Amino acid sequence: MHSVEDLNDSREATDVADKTAQTIFIEADPDTVMNVIADIAAYPDWVSEYTEAQVLETDDAGYPKVARLVLDATVLKDTMVLDYTWSADKRTVRWSLVSSSLLKALDGEYRLSAKGSGTEVVYELAVDLMIPMIGLLKRKAERRLTDTALKDLKKRAEAE
Repeated sequence: MHSVEDLNDSREATDVADKTAQTIFIEADPDTVMNVIADIAAYPDWVSEYTEAQVLETDDAGYPKVARLVLDATVLKDTMVLDYTWSADKRTVRWSLVSSSLLKALDGEYRLSAKGSGTEVVYELAVDLMIPMIGLLKRKAERRLTDTALKDLKKRAEAE
């Protein structure tokens, strides 16, 4: 049985993409963590849910600007093209959807800050599907994607 709030969430989810945010501490400096994030072509080597990743365009500093990623997750299977924006200090990267077969929107952001001997990473993700989905299920899928991504990032960055 769904409450009125659940039904309202599902209607709102088609109009406005809600964000899911998670934070993790990584025992590596921010530069190391950002270098791992910026190496999009290597994502299939360490992100369990990406089977292909290709940088299509880079910015003047050599950071990925546009990339094509094939996602094969339990909650979502899709080929997406994403547009990336890197902050001048390389502590924040944002991305947004250029094209996809299943998504209307995908907006994400990693924010890094030095904390003690390592880095605190905040990951925000907002996904909007072309097919309607109850808000509760959509947020659960977002949480699973962010949780997996952060755990994979932590493992990779701490191994660098």
